[in-house]
Amino acid sequence: MRVHRIRAETVVAICDGDLLGRQLPVGNRGHTVTVSPQFYGDRPVGREEIEWALQRATIANLLGERTLALAYELGLVTAEGTGRLGGVPHAEIFTVPH
Repeated sequence: MRVHRIRAETVVAICDGDLLGRQLPVGNRGHTVTVSPQFYGDRPVGREEIEWALQRATIANLLGERTLALAYELGLVTAEGTGRLGGVPHAEIFTVPH
């Protein structure tokens, strides 16, 4: 997990650790995206730290089976609100200010 602060946004990026460094195919033209430790972080974190960070996030980028399973459990995403990135479960969550 890694927390990025960009102006008024708090972006929380979380992925399954075994995905770090992998190249995931995007589209059908041979393009890939790297699951980068610079974006997702490279320090393992526990459930409590993830929950704390997600409660404060204005944007969350979630990638991986275990990460999405926790997001489902916390009621943050539904199956209809998720997709796949290179065959890997993926979701983005945005808050809209009132």
